[in-house]
Amino acid sequence: MNALLLIHLIQKISSYYGRCPSTSDSRCTLEKYDIDEYQGFFPSVAHEKLPKSFDIWEAHLADANGRLILGEVEDADFAETESTREWREVIDNWPVLTTESLEDEPRLLQRAHTVLAWLVQHYAHSIPTDRTEPIRIPKSLAVPLVRVSKILRMAPILTFADTVLWNARPRDHRRPLSMDNVRFENTFSGTEDEENFYRSSASVELRGVEVIQIIHRYLNLDDPQNRINESGLRSDLLRLKTVLQELTELMEGVKEAVDPRVFYWQVRPWFDGNGSGGGRRWVYEGVAESAVVDTSGPSAGQSTIIHAIDAFLGIDHRQLRCPIPSVRKQHGDTAFMDRMRRYMPGLHRDFLDHLDDIPVTIKKVAMERPCLREAYNDAVKALKRLRDIHIRVACLYIVSMARSQPPDGFQRRVNRGLDGARGTGGNHVASLLKSGRDATQNAVLE
Repeated sequence: MNALLLIHLIQKISSYYGRCPSTSDSRCTLEKYDIDEYQGFFPSVAHEKLPKSFDIWEAHLADANGRLILGEVEDADFAETESTREWREVIDNWPVLTTESLEDEPRLLQRAHTVLAWLVQHYAHSIPTDRTEPIRIPKSLAVPLVRVSKILRMAPILTFADTVLWNARPRDHRRPLSMDNVRFENTFSGTEDEENFYRSSASVELRGVEVIQIIHRYLNLDDPQNRINESGLRSDLLRLKTVLQELTELMEGVKEAVDPRVFYWQVRPWFDGNGSGGGRRWVYEGVAESAVVDTSGPSAGQSTIIHAIDAFLGIDHRQLRCPIPSVRKQHGDTAFMDRMRRYMPGLHRDFLDHLDDIPVTIKKVAMERPCLREAYNDAVKALKRLRDIHIRVACLYIVSMARSQPPDGFQRRVNRGLDGARGTGGNHVASLLKSGRDATQNAVLE
């Protein structure tokens, strides 16, 4: 090969990879936001248990997993109901443990948030629904959960991170976490369907690691508008399209692994947060009311990887749909995605804020470079297709089930009525997802 041509090729590659030529440098940059090079938003190493002084939390959660009965079950067996009541009474008599010894250890704080948040959901949703007074979360749970949440800068409630990211463990600890080597420590129903539901989300997160790598390469370019970068940018946009197509297939695969009836009637009720769907208000004892604003419960909308794709491609969820929907639906159209960020770990949200502040976005570069426009549009259309499938899945698992009755063999539960077709925070699922789909379509360049 001609020496000058070889030098030119090396300069081109070096320019494309910018300030991040080595794996170690890449890892340091991502670690700033608690992002693992190989596992994405999953922690590189998760703490299995809290220190011994917090054994009462750990043991009581282990005792609840898959065993408590929903408070909204009608005609529940008396022994089961009595056992559930006694489980709550133990918590009522707990002391308020200080979390000071955990506060210099991020992984321990994450573990504490997960354990406490799961305990809160078990406690709140095992209370019989024939009562009208607010659900009181005892200070033995509320005070440490709010304290830990404040340090982690996330919502004091069960979140996507608690059910998926911090709930996952490798089946074989000799191998890294992967789509075929993952299990989930905590479940509400004890069903395989519930674990498969979490596994479906985990597979999207793990496959999305390549998306993080694509974004990271872009962030480390010295000058994205330099024409020498066009070939690399086009290659990455085409690769992003392929990954999004694979994520769509993974999302659609949930239909083979999770029975919609089991999900809707046995799993989903446990996810509801404070007042979700018009339910009873929760009161966190011993905590200022202003400290518990975001308490809607876990949602796939809290997945940082999907928000990162949106931020990278410049999807604007703040614009109203066209044609403009009814006034009743407009709030969900413009506020939902911003609100979901508040449920994420603070460092992950910082990463999204960093993406939002990119001075020269990939969308801007694609607008100026006709050779990139088609590749950019293909990636956006692949994201739009993913959201089309998400709508179908949500309609199958939530909207259709909300109109149904529990099948034979299922314990009959209190009728969830119209509220059953609503998502996190009481917004109607179909309206929220269609809004996101429309915002994605609007990003396609002419």
